[in-house]
Amino acid sequence: MYDPELKYCPSCNDEYRPEIGKCPVCEVDLITGREILAGHESRLEKMAQRRGKLTPDDELVTIRRGPLAEMKAYEGLLNAERISSLLAGDESSCGKGCCASFDLVVRREEAQDALRIIEAEIRRTSIIDVVDGAPPVEAVFDPLSAENTCPACGHGFSGGTECPDCGLCF
Repeated sequence: MYDPELKYCPSCNDEYRPEIGKCPVCEVDLITGREILAGHESRLEKMAQRRGKLTPDDELVTIRRGPLAEMKAYEGLLNAERISSLLAGDESSCGKGCCASFDLVVRREEAQDALRIIEAEIRRTSIIDVVDGAPPVEAVFDPLSAENTCPACGHGFSGGTECPDCGLCF
């Protein structure tokens, strides 16, 4: 559960004291627990408004194309968010999923939400952000290093096994 008074990193979900403004590992601005809880409530309201199963009258769009196993995983993510979808094979499909690409299809009005969910999963399971946004190696306490950066508050210090700024013990 999130404490409304504390702050959290939107990237790694680590928890910080209220006066800390930036995640020292991800280098992004922190958000309050109150903001996270409000976003969660908004997401639940949005999910409750979704229409359920697809109908013949729905305007459908393809949002992703790929192997059956990958598309089924994305379909499961969308179902968990109450976004109805279907998988459609192309003409070369044998129906078993081994020899063709499949389209992941959703309602047009839910396409943007579906794409955001899939993008978040791709980022979560890949190293897309590691090249430019790699966490600084010095953000991990190394007892053999002369200089360290506290992974909790980002304060630089030398020597000792306790951060002189926030008091975190290593």
